[in-house]
Amino acid sequence: MSITNLQNKIQNRSAKIAQIGLGYVGLPVACMFAKVGFETIGVDVDQKRIATVNAGENPIEGIEPGLAELIAEVVAGGKLRCTTDYSELSDTDIIIIAVQTPVEDDTHQPRYQHMQSALHSLGLALKDGALVVVESTIAPGTMHNVIIPALEASSGKKAGTGFYVGHCPERVMPGRLLHNIQNMDRVIGGFDPDTAATMKILYENIVNGTLDTTDLLTAELVKTTENAYRDVQIAFANEVARVCEALGGDVWKVRELVNKSPGRNMLYPGAGVGGHCIPKDPWLLISRIRDEVVPQLIPMARQVNRSMPQHVLQLTQDALSEAGVDPAKAIVAVLGYAYLENSDDTRDTPSQFYLQAAEPIFGEIRVHDPFVAPYQADLDTILEGVDVAVILVAHDEYRQMDWDAALETMRTPALVDARNVLKKVPSRNAHIRILGKGH
Repeated sequence: MSITNLQNKIQNRSAKIAQIGLGYVGLPVACMFAKVGFETIGVDVDQKRIATVNAGENPIEGIEPGLAELIAEVVAGGKLRCTTDYSELSDTDIIIIAVQTPVEDDTHQPRYQHMQSALHSLGLALKDGALVVVESTIAPGTMHNVIIPALEASSGKKAGTGFYVGHCPERVMPGRLLHNIQNMDRVIGGFDPDTAATMKILYENIVNGTLDTTDLLTAELVKTTENAYRDVQIAFANEVARVCEALGGDVWKVRELVNKSPGRNMLYPGAGVGGHCIPKDPWLLISRIRDEVVPQLIPMARQVNRSMPQHVLQLTQDALSEAGVDPAKAIVAVLGYAYLENSDDTRDTPSQFYLQAAEPIFGEIRVHDPFVAPYQADLDTILEGVDVAVILVAHDEYRQMDWDAALETMRTPALVDARNVLKKVPSRNAHIRILGKGH
């Protein structure tokens, strides 16, 4: 199929779309293409997730406006169905890939097992003239060095003639999945200008934001750079928070006043940085240049942000010490396990690293999260009889909590707030540590 014929099929919405990976990125993308009329098939290795979506139900917990209703609508309308079988993609015109792209824990180099597996299976079924779009965030150079060779090897076709290929990195965030897909500007990198133009025609069906076309490498660089930039900004906020603690200042007030100066946008400090993107994308950005460039700022920002769970642990110990409680006998309530408020996303969550460090220190640890299945329990019951409550995630439930009443049920009135949830300090004489506030 020629690129012109593919463009025509996109414009009259007769093109058949496949979405590989039905997570936080892939599932809403598939639903949005289905909603505007494209026949869409979703592919995932998780059979339970496939069954859930095929039943018209939402497998993603947390507050995700409009997603559950959209899934139900497009499945009932027959525009979206899901499978684990790649052979069903043999007649699809467009394949969008959104699978995990983690990095190694020790070397921080990209680990593309999920991507390689998806590419191999797809290549065996790839239709002549199909367009393959990678939305996963990848290290600069990956399209030419990994994606295209893998597809050519398994399909026996050549990129640019036997199939078309491009990179349109996602820009979504849990809690705003549909909103971000529809309204955020997107960067479209094509194997050649015609492919980029075709991808723009495709994404105009679901994106109201600006679609900027470019080459593959630039698209890869843009996404990894923007997340590395954010990581550095958060590290700055976290470091200022610790300065304020040491000096007896209040980082939350400092931030508010700093941002009144033109051109300043100091971000929020917190218990650490989680999610699938920001903890790994800075490493992806610098993964292929370490023999030529010695990065300093980016690795240091990663170090600062990864140290924050340990710092919150120290605040916990300080609060217990002030209250005269032996840590080895203390009962600690950890509030929030997802990495982001009002979400069920636990990928690389700072709470995980806090718990790993805390388990050998405290007598008992109770974990609560209203959106993460293993930790969904009655909050009042969790807090009853504990010595310190540690707020690691700013879920609405914690913001709306009557902390004066909660302290009455605790054995020791001690609180650690790592997310500035306590807008009003409890009136009871409590032992409180707030991240970024000097005691």
